[in-house]
Amino acid sequence: MTKKKKAVENVAVAEPLAVEETSSADDLRASLEEVKGYEGVIGYILRNSTSAAIDLKDPSKLIEYAILSSSAIDAGEELSKLFNLGDVKNILVDGKDVKAISFTVDDNKISVFMEKNANLEKILKKLHRS
Repeated sequence: MTKKKKAVENVAVAEPLAVEETSSADDLRASLEEVKGYEGVIGYILRNSTSAAIDLKDPSKLIEYAILSSSAIDAGEELSKLFNLGDVKNILVDGKDVKAISFTVDDNKISVFMEKNANLEKILKKLHRS
């Protein structure tokens, strides 16, 4: 009886787009972690359709900051459409004691919360938004 040799073929499927997206998301998260350590930064929210990363110095304010983040991004997009402003680069909410900058990178919606004296330009430069 003769045995047949089985041909085993390993096929590697490369998905460079997925790797790039992961790398981009990882880079973004690393940049946000660095920004979190800047003087005056209160924290950040990074969210997409499947997950969210929230890092705030005062977790008791989580709901307030989450609502602010979502509302700012949604309002900026709606106002841009309404007044034909084109793509929104970022949205700055400047309050009495706190300010927040919100923007979108790919499918990621990001908000960084800071005290009034925080260096906004330094934060935007680190996040490649200036």
